[in-house]
Amino acid sequence: MSAIIIDGKAVAQDVRSGVAQKVAALKEKGVNPCLAVILVGSNPASVSYVTGKRKALAEAGMEDRSVDLPETVTEDELLAKIHELNEDKTVHGILVQLPLPKHISEEKVLLAIAPEKDVDGFHPVNVGNMMIGKKAFLPCTPHGILVLLQKAGIKTDGAHAVVIGRSNIVGKPVSILLTRREFNCTVTICHTGTKNIAEITRQADILIAAAGRPNTVTADMVKPGAAVIDVGVNRIPDATKKSGFHLEGDVDFNAVKEVASFITPVPGGVGPMTIAMLMYNTLEAAENTLA
Repeated sequence: MSAIIIDGKAVAQDVRSGVAQKVAALKEKGVNPCLAVILVGSNPASVSYVTGKRKALAEAGMEDRSVDLPETVTEDELLAKIHELNEDKTVHGILVQLPLPKHISEEKVLLAIAPEKDVDGFHPVNVGNMMIGKKAFLPCTPHGILVLLQKAGIKTDGAHAVVIGRSNIVGKPVSILLTRREFNCTVTICHTGTKNIAEITRQADILIAAAGRPNTVTADMVKPGAAVIDVGVNRIPDATKKSGFHLEGDVDFNAVKEVASFITPVPGGVGPMTIAMLMYNTLEAAENTLA
């Protein structure tokens, strides 16, 4: 029996609809939720991501304070712009689209964003608070994964979750979040240094693939009945597509769906959740100003 395909688009739309309702209620209290998205240069993938974020802001009824800067912008100029947005009380969230040009330090830029406006959840203050279970903006992709698990009714209590990948954006934070009492998973992290990875992944009740490499997870690596969450977004050259490429995840989808009980597709799985949770965090940042 084939796996149930988790429709990330539908779940994301639910989240975004809920956010839009709360935005309307906040506006009645005189608060207009606002996100500043800073785009440096014209990297096609970054432009595509930012366009999606701006569309979601419009749909949610939030103010879009977009900032487009040339590739040649200096680090000091970018930091000055972030400082200006930090000081602007009408801006609730700030997001700098990564990657940045080589002459700009990503670390310096992320540190420059005020933690209360860090709706990406990347500032060390938010990361630290997440780590110890205090209130914090959760990173959007890991948070989106948790919402997908909940909405699909996948049992996490006592489950063994195996995460492939140890990035600061997905692998590490999702591992930490899954160990929280409300999810109660036992978590194993696998990475490029892991030996006999298939032996470990075959023990997973929940398998999260965030390696950034196509076909990292094959059918023989999956325990029958496991839930498989594919975080990968890999651009594969494809002359038949207008864009010149198609998207694939880190999982051999067609083979694995015959073994798993649940699976997320790429595109249309985790991806839409990332933007939905960004809208959720921006709303929360605006709500915090009333506290």
